[in-house]
Amino acid sequence: MSRKVTKAIFPVAGLGTRFLPATKSVPKEIMTLVDRPLVQYAIDEARAAGIKEFIFVTSRGKGALEDYFDHAPQLERELEAKGKDKLLKTLQDTNMDSGEIAYIRQHKALGLGHAIWCARRLIGNEPFAVMLPDDVIAADKPCLQQMVEAYEEVGGNMVAAMEVPADKASAYGILDVQEDMGSLVSVKGMVEKPAAGEAPSNLAVIGRYILSPQILQNLEDKQVGAGGEIQLTDAIAKQIGTEEGVYGFRFNGQRFDCGSKAGFLQATVSFGLSRDELRHDLEGYLHEVMSSRKAAQ
Repeated sequence: MSRKVTKAIFPVAGLGTRFLPATKSVPKEIMTLVDRPLVQYAIDEARAAGIKEFIFVTSRGKGALEDYFDHAPQLERELEAKGKDKLLKTLQDTNMDSGEIAYIRQHKALGLGHAIWCARRLIGNEPFAVMLPDDVIAADKPCLQQMVEAYEEVGGNMVAAMEVPADKASAYGILDVQEDMGSLVSVKGMVEKPAAGEAPSNLAVIGRYILSPQILQNLEDKQVGAGGEIQLTDAIAKQIGTEEGVYGFRFNGQRFDCGSKAGFLQATVSFGLSRDELRHDLEGYLHEVMSSRKAAQ
């Protein structure tokens, strides 16, 4: 089987209830982080890693997400007529060519594993990436690109991993490490949201995966796991000890959980400070806010 990864699945069927009432009419994935929707960060990261086919697993009410990737001829003409070439280029960079993007409907919210299984016919017998747009990663070299380069060396199945404090481990899938090889670790077990004090390591799985098509076969039985849902983690865990194997990859970068309000705000500040045209004003405002808080205390 080839180790060339050209397809990626984006599970975007969730209701985004933590962001109500905003997500009553706006899909969470197109909520704006500075001036780009969350999903655009994931698309840009995937493109940098060599992804050519983008598969979105959606649900009812995601029409605005599909519209976002469509061309906007009238707007493009207006920008061109007004000589706003930089804005025009920015807009055109969000367009997706015909045949480059596909949408699959997940009719029932049965879990992440089920969402991935829904895309099985578009994956076929090829390795594929999975990207969760809620996880936004700031990195000099995009996270998925780092993983693809490592995957070309070892193959198998690979999950992005980061170290978390012991008191946070119960919120993640945690790796049980067999051998630590630096940026790569071989995995002998995976525990989904372990009870306090029972985590086998401090390496948590986050929303970037490179998987073999065997994972889709493992999902065929639709076995219910933690939370009464079909868990992707369980399907990956079945490959531990096989010839393929499972690896954790310590990526270089900072991950923001934009599925939570606090994480979304943290990402907004961090990405804002990284922009030359915003940094001065934002730093000044943050300094004023913190000075006022200290004075009030």
